[in-house]
Order: sequence, then C-alpha cells, then structure tokens
Amino acid sequence: MGLSGSGKSTLVRLLNRLIDPSAGRIIIDGQDIASMRRKALIEFRRRHVSMVFQSFALMPHLTNLENAAFGLDIAGVGKAERQRRAREALATVGLEHYINGFPGELSGGMQQRVGLARALALNPSIMLLDEAFSALDPLIRTDMQEELLRIQRERNLTIVFISHDLDEAIHIGDRIAIMDDGAISQVGTADEILAHPADTYVESFFREVDVSKVLTAGDIAHSERTIITRRSNDGVEVALMILRHHNRRYGYVRDRNGLFEGIVSAESLEYVRRRHSHLKEAFLEGVEPISADTTLEEFMGKLATAPCPLPVIDQAGRMLGTISQATLLRALQRNREEQITENGDA
Repeated sequence: MGLSGSGKSTLVRLLNRLIDPSAGRIIIDGQDIASMRRKALIEFRRRHVSMVFQSFALMPHLTNLENAAFGLDIAGVGKAERQRRAREALATVGLEHYINGFPGELSGGMQQRVGLARALALNPSIMLLDEAFSALDPLIRTDMQEELLRIQRERNLTIVFISHDLDEAIHIGDRIAIMDDGAISQVGTADEILAHPADTYVESFFREVDVSKVLTAGDIAHSERTIITRRSNDGVEVALMILRHHNRRYGYVRDRNGLFEGIVSAESLEYVRRRHSHLKEAFLEGVEPISADTTLEEFMGKLATAPCPLPVIDQAGRMLGTISQATLLRALQRNREEQITENGDA
C-alpha cells in the first residue's frame, strides 16, 4: 500500500525484473534473479512467476480458452497440454462453461477471472497482482477477493498484491507493507500496524479504519472464571458449585486437554441432576464457539442474539476466554476514544 507515486508498481515489477534494479539483490527461493542472464530469467519467469494487471489485457479475437492458454503458448507448451491446463485454470475460477466464448461476451468480473486463469495456468509459485481488482464494481470486487483467497488456500501460493484500498488490504493480506516515497515505512499484520504505527504517515493510513474489520475475537476475549474441566461423565455437582461460587448463570466445559466441549447453564445443570444424567446432557444447543481469528464485524450479529457470552477458541479448539456484549461495546468505545484523542492531538 501507499499513495500514488510511492513506488508500489515499481517494486513489484522488480520482483520479476520487468524493471532492472540499479543496485541490490532480489532473492527468491535462494536465487538472486537480479544477476540472472536473459535465458535463465525467461525460464524463471515461465516456471515460477505470473502477473495480473489492472487492465484485463485480454485479446478480443481469441477465445477465453485461448486467452487462458496464451502464456503457455508463449512458453512453447504443446497445444494439448496448454489447453488442458487452461481448461483446469478456467474451471478453478468458475468459467468452465465459457471456454469457447470471447472476452467481449463476458462481464468485467468474468474477464478479470480469465486474466486470473491465464496466470494460474502457468502453475506459478508466485503471483503478482497490480491493483487487479480496482476497476471492478464493489460487489464483483468482493467476489474476486474471496476467489483469490480460495485459490491461495488451495494452491498455497505466495501472492504480492498492490492496493489503494485499506479494507481490501486488511481483508486479503497476511502482512501489509506501507510505502512512502520509494521506501517501505512499515511491514506487519494489520493488528501490528494498527497498534504500533511506525510513524505519522503509517498512522494516517489507519486512522479512519473500521476497527470491527481489524480486531478479532482473540484480541478482546477475556478470561472466564466459570471454566469447568470435565474429567469424567459425572461432574454436574461440581459444575453447579462453580456457577454458584462465582454467581454466574453460565459455565464453559472443556476436557483435560483444554479443548472446548460445550456451554451449560444453572437451569440445564439442575435439570440433568434431577434426571441423574451426565454433564454432557446439560450442554446448551445452538450456541457455537467463535474462532479467535474471526473479526468483530463477522461475529457481532451472532453475539447480539446469543443467550450468553460466547466462548473463543484457538485453531486447536482450546478455549481462550469469552466475549460478552459488554466486552464488545467496551472494545469499540475504547477504540473510539483513542481515535478522538489522536485527532485532538493532531
């Protein structure tokens, strides 16, 4: 990210040497491509790097299949093989039924998918996208962002993406690099940059950010006193004692390894005690935990209708704490007060 003229496109074009560096090295997977001779560089590009531009750059006289196969054709891949790979790439982006059509028959979003398929057909390990979605309508742009994330998960690609849109960067980027006047001011996750901006230039990028799209459940979850560790099928009496001791209506059950199992209430525990049933039968139905990396925006609706504070779990299923409506409101209010203070200081 960066303002116009900050060097974003120049930097990305250095990565595949569309622009030759005047100094320094470009190390990709242990190789310095800055020192490669032309033949080795061409082979490196064919095998490892593909690029998607803001303009779709499709040839109107070629079919969508031929457009998707164009890079392979240039690389000298045989017709049967390049058509097979182009078909697979078009299917990956959901255009398997449009292979014999032409770009002019497609919407803008679909044309960009053909451009993406052309890059994917090369089976690269690195994809460079230079504001590839900025010309698209907002809804189509959102669809393409989700498509890119899906492809990245399935193929485990490294993707370098240029964007002016902070929401887009936060949504798709594992790490964000903020550029200013040809230099990188800061690199980090959205959370890291938001919490500790390197300078006022970086801070200005994030000043108006919607915190609900950045903060996650793991960021605001607080420790829960009514955690019940289940050591057997019994434990109803112990669970009731913990809830009474802390004067709480709900408790959160985990196993011996700390893995979340379910939520109980004082009422559900009393019910199973009268029936002489097991603790698991007191679990409330329809109340699901929140993954720690879920953004506030994604779970606010769920929290608003939940009967109790929602448990937060990590990727392994271990319980980290809970989030209540009050916790969420305090986090939003705290962020709002920080923004007001910063604007006042400015």
